[in-house]
Amino acid sequence: MQLVVARIGRAHGIKGEVTVEVRTDEPELRLGPGAVLATEPAATGPLTIETGRVHSGRLLLRFEGVRDRTAAEALRNTLLIAEVDPDELPEEEDEFYDHQLIDLDVVLADGTEIGRITEISHLPSQDLFIVERPDGSEVMIPFVEEIVTEIDLEEQRAVITPPPGLIDESEAVIASSRDEEEGTGDAASGDAAEAPKGDA
Repeated sequence: MQLVVARIGRAHGIKGEVTVEVRTDEPELRLGPGAVLATEPAATGPLTIETGRVHSGRLLLRFEGVRDRTAAEALRNTLLIAEVDPDELPEEEDEFYDHQLIDLDVVLADGTEIGRITEISHLPSQDLFIVERPDGSEVMIPFVEEIVTEIDLEEQRAVITPPPGLIDESEAVIASSRDEEEGTGDAASGDAAEAPKGDA
């Protein structure tokens, strides 16, 4: 099975390094020196990683045969693709690959059906399940421990305990105007909980 693990960004410096937008939770495994990756477009690859380092919070890679800025810039926007065994599991117990999560049924703790996971969106702060409801509409479920309480691959389901308003907007808690005037309304916290990660 082929999975996109990164997208090449701009050239860095003059010696052939490129910035990389990482799309895997295991960059040390997928993007380490010696890794041979297929590419999209295919004509650009395969590419073999020669060196890798982190600079200012970004991963920089150099590929075999790419020695100058011009050659590095020619790789911009190329997708890097790794071959992954479909039966392979991530090292951490609470991590999953995207292909393991796609098509899981999403249900409440009492078994109420919410929908089916059709896509995983990887954002800088957290991952999101894109869930298709039975009526064809979509809802986004943050993949955090407080909401996604169980992933059962054998039963092919994800159990969630959504806060009011996440699934049904009519359940959303709305502060009264009096609370707002007195400044006593509760403010939503923007802190993201530590979450299990999906893999691209």
